[in-house]
Amino acid sequence: MAIKIMLVDDHQIVKDGLRALLEKRDNFEIVGEASDGIEAIKLAKELKPNVIITDLNMPNMDGIDATKRFCLELDNSLVIILSMHSKKLFVSEALKAGARGYVPKERAFEELVAAIETVMTGQVYVSPTIVSECLLDDGSFSLTEREISIIKLIANGKSSKEIARELNVSTKTIDAGRRQIMDKLNINSIPELVKYAISEELTSIKL
Repeated sequence: MAIKIMLVDDHQIVKDGLRALLEKRDNFEIVGEASDGIEAIKLAKELKPNVIITDLNMPNMDGIDATKRFCLELDNSLVIILSMHSKKLFVSEALKAGARGYVPKERAFEELVAAIETVMTGQVYVSPTIVSECLLDDGSFSLTEREISIIKLIANGKSSKEIARELNVSTKTIDAGRRQIMDKLNINSIPELVKYAISEELTSIKL
């Protein structure tokens, strides 16, 4: 029986390339495509694919939030993240969200078939090109999902009051969280924290 696959990416050229690659395999069937997380969730409920291959950066709902919804609302769909980001924080967030595989886009043609076959056996697939970096423990992996959200918002210029409102917590909670983050990362100032966010690609701001 063919493995039913759904492709989720906001760039049609990427989906066309993936379709061309995967349809060469007799045991793979592309059953649907979506351009963002919201569309993907609706389509996946109808099509019930075995594997969902999704990008991280998409309009309306990003790949992390979509992955959480896939895992919560679909019993038998396995998620593989295919992303231009290979930083360990992105891999960590994806796996915490429930993804079963993570492949850099530049390695798609070399590794995606293996990733699909691996996750279908119940194992987790992380590209060998980034797995060694993900195993390094420099404090980043000890950050919680909430702490990562706070770092992103700080790097994007949000005040403690604005962050508190967005995350539905008190300003004191945000200030305490910021201090804890800086202690974990051995960072002593907000500019250093922003530089960290840029280096880890947690913000679109460039140095």
